[in-house]
Amino acid sequence: MVGASNDDGFAYSGFRSTEVPCGGTAGITLDGLLELNHGTQQSKGHAFYQNALKFRDSATGIVHSFSTTFVFAILTQDPYLRGPGFAFFIAPSTNLYEALPSQYLGLFNFTNNGNPSTQVLAVELDTSQSMEFGDIDGNHVGIDFNSLNSINSAPAAYYANENGGIKNLSLSSGEPMQVWVEYNGTDMKLDVTISPGKKPKPNRPLLSSVVNLSSVMLEYMYMGFSSSTGSIPTYQNYILGWSFQMNGNAQDIDFSRLPVIPRRGPKKKSKVLIVVLPTIMLVFILVTVPSVILFVRRKIKFKEILEDWEREYGPQRFSYKDLFMATKGFRDRELLGIGGFGRVYKGVLPSSKVEVAVKRVSHESRQGMREFVAEIISIGRLRHRNLVRLLGYCRGKGELLLVYDFMPNGSLDKLLFDQPISVLTWDQRFRIIKGVASGLYYLHEEWEQLVIHRDVKASNVLLDHEFNGRLGDFGLSRLYDHGTDPQTTRMAGTLGYMAPELSRTGKATTSTDVFSFGAFILEVACGRRPIDPRVSAEELVLVDWVSECWRRGIILETSDPNLGNGYVVEEMELVLKLGLLCSHPVSSTRPSMRQVLQFLDGDVSPPDMSTNSFRASFLEMGHNEGLDAALAMSYPSLDKSGGYLSSIGESILFGGR
Repeated sequence: MVGASNDDGFAYSGFRSTEVPCGGTAGITLDGLLELNHGTQQSKGHAFYQNALKFRDSATGIVHSFSTTFVFAILTQDPYLRGPGFAFFIAPSTNLYEALPSQYLGLFNFTNNGNPSTQVLAVELDTSQSMEFGDIDGNHVGIDFNSLNSINSAPAAYYANENGGIKNLSLSSGEPMQVWVEYNGTDMKLDVTISPGKKPKPNRPLLSSVVNLSSVMLEYMYMGFSSSTGSIPTYQNYILGWSFQMNGNAQDIDFSRLPVIPRRGPKKKSKVLIVVLPTIMLVFILVTVPSVILFVRRKIKFKEILEDWEREYGPQRFSYKDLFMATKGFRDRELLGIGGFGRVYKGVLPSSKVEVAVKRVSHESRQGMREFVAEIISIGRLRHRNLVRLLGYCRGKGELLLVYDFMPNGSLDKLLFDQPISVLTWDQRFRIIKGVASGLYYLHEEWEQLVIHRDVKASNVLLDHEFNGRLGDFGLSRLYDHGTDPQTTRMAGTLGYMAPELSRTGKATTSTDVFSFGAFILEVACGRRPIDPRVSAEELVLVDWVSECWRRGIILETSDPNLGNGYVVEEMELVLKLGLLCSHPVSSTRPSMRQVLQFLDGDVSPPDMSTNSFRASFLEMGHNEGLDAALAMSYPSLDKSGGYLSSIGESILFGGR
């Protein structure tokens, strides 16, 4: 029997016959090892204890004492190449699909790292140094609360019991090591101890912190292990045994029953000096052959593919070599963000020293290829001051790349919602709203073809160095000749920005873009997402909440509290009412983008929304009709009575929208 468990604890000596749910690259080997990653680049792996455990008393709110210990080994093929390690963690959910690999250890992403709402306790065993998280070195143990910026950390080491001296450990040595994580609920003290395998537990912990876990722990929590890889996967992380006990000491792990760690690399060969080779042959092998191999590999690596549809865009084509150098080999540190079908990196073109943003699309993804072609065709020739300019593209072997102007102030949603250092002023927000409106008007009426964007939202609006709004991400856009009827029937977009009629017809039109724009400007003015599960049911849907406040005559109370009184009342009222008008449930009532610009510029007064007929049309079909239909497609197991709240809340727990 390799393992035993009960409601308060368990003990596993290997994992061959255990039920440990795994996700991503994690899995159980034939030898009974819990393998957290198997060498795939930019990947993550998770393994959980199968049940949620009761960590907190529901009556008193006190967090129970607990103790856990595990034996691990980190193997590497090249000790000179650093890679992220792994973490033991406790979290309220097993849903970690929004978490990022590499330095984020598969636990957080750049949006929710540091957000208290994640409610994650972790002990990291990190084998690389991430300066952005304040890591002390590339071989350390740390205690993390809702962030990879550890509250306490130390270089990997242990206190020898015989003389009390501290001895260093190399986490990636490939040798088994044991970790103890113990929390005393009475003293509110968390201890982390580490030692080489088979050695007794040191009398003194490596890390000891007085912490109140009541701010992190819910009544029931899940625990497990998380691991990730970077661009060069060199490490394999294994868990050999694991035990846990609530309100007691975890059971000792029997090393004699643990599975065997895989052998590292080939067997060592005897070193024999070869003295019969002539000097000229040695020089040829050591110099000429590697040079030829390097040359051939570079030619293959930077080989590019050209297809017939691409030939007319030849002048805008970049070489893969230049983009590889510009992004420093697509290094994780240059990563700006992750979109629906690609990662975006910051780069500096080697020849001109111009800063650019490079979107890297998966070549194997059919969806990615469609979006790649759509974005080239749709914005390759678009030129407008409020659209993100596509500078060019590249197709290399296994790579699809799009090159844009670099926007130094990032996406608008980060400055609205991600705890920015400074708050956008009303003047900046009003200018951004007008800029996006101008860009949409250009797409709908001014360019030679009609362009329907289909995904207007704050995260797709980027800000240049003067905080001007530029609409980007044309991966879902469609082009039509002016005067023709759009034939797209595949429903696409983002929940909260999609017009009600999309759930019935699936047909995107300029009017559905206007609806998205209406939700977007309410988002900017109110500082609230279109759907926000963290608020009451009455305020869940932003458009409905603003319309209710409008009917009650208190529409200004929906303005972003971060603005205080720092806005022009007339402009704020105009934007809020225009947001309701654009997001009207009846598509024929919505204005065109030409009219929207006229309203914003003050050239034309908006229609009188106080009339009984307008109010009746607004009340005749509520926004919830379209929302319920969209939710039913995304969450078919949920009802319309509010059951979707917990599901959406769970989906954004780790940074989802």
